[in-house]
Amino acid sequence: MNIKKKLYVALAAISFCALGAAAQNMQSASTYSKMHSNLLAKQNRVKDQIRVQEAQKYAADLYEECEPEPDIYTEGWDSDLVNCYKDANVPNTKVLDVRHYVMPIKGNYVTSHYGYRPQFGRSHKGVDLRSAIGDTVYSAFSGRVRLTRFERGGYGFYVIVRHENGLETVYGHLSRFLVKPDQYVKAGQPIALSGNTGRSTGPHLHFETRFMGYAINPEAIFDFGNRCTHTDSYTFSKSTYTKARDYAPSRRYNQAKKSVNEEKETAGKKASKKERPTASASTRKSTKESREESRSTYKVRQGDNLTKIARNNGMTVAQLKKLNGLSGDDVAEGKVLRIK
Repeated sequence: MNIKKKLYVALAAISFCALGAAAQNMQSASTYSKMHSNLLAKQNRVKDQIRVQEAQKYAADLYEECEPEPDIYTEGWDSDLVNCYKDANVPNTKVLDVRHYVMPIKGNYVTSHYGYRPQFGRSHKGVDLRSAIGDTVYSAFSGRVRLTRFERGGYGFYVIVRHENGLETVYGHLSRFLVKPDQYVKAGQPIALSGNTGRSTGPHLHFETRFMGYAINPEAIFDFGNRCTHTDSYTFSKSTYTKARDYAPSRRYNQAKKSVNEEKETAGKKASKKERPTASASTRKSTKESREESRSTYKVRQGDNLTKIARNNGMTVAQLKKLNGLSGDDVAEGKVLRIK
């Protein structure tokens, strides 16, 4: 009896534990299901929020002009480290070889051009190229990485590469560096991933081209629409480095049309000048005769008499009478007398 009793107690204990475990498992599954549902609900809200933020950034990128970045060569940095050309003697002109190039990013759409922004009171020292976060950024020419830095109020993460042709290129608003300072890179080598860091309202690549600290208009070197350089060499000039060059077919057509119109206008002016002498001579002749006639005659005014008219014109009354066939001393107002 004792063995059976002990066996019964053991079986009862095992059954109780099994029921407890089953109850615990069921309770855990219910709890996890509820937590899972809450997590999914939170993820849905986060997903919707991300869509709203992306839409807002996209709209801002389309319709708003980004505030230009502070110039890293002159603002907010130790010039001895960043602007190493501060005290350099920069030549007035310099021919730079730009043959061996690669476009800095696959896209070719310029969202913001080089130039002064009056609404912000500063210049945009480069061009902004449309890109998505994570797009590969390539070195435009071969050279050595000079700086990889972060600037919160402007460029965000940025890279400066010094090239063998004398140029330096700046790549701003990056999300990740793929190179380190003093590393040699070839034209077309990936150097970073594009992003939206620093002072930026949407993902894009800020791209600058500089010669000894002078921020050249990148569109003076690159034709971004056709993804090439305008020419094999670029002549830097202190008087023209801010100006872009545009060799698009439409511009060439308009320039050619303008030149043709100017040539036609010039030819028309020359032809009209050749035809003018006869008409002009006759006009000058009639004008001269009119002047001579006005000097040799006098129209009698109110209060005039022969004595007064003769004295004012340096002649005697007898001469005046004889010249005009007058017999008496009276003369009517409005009468035209010859005085020569």
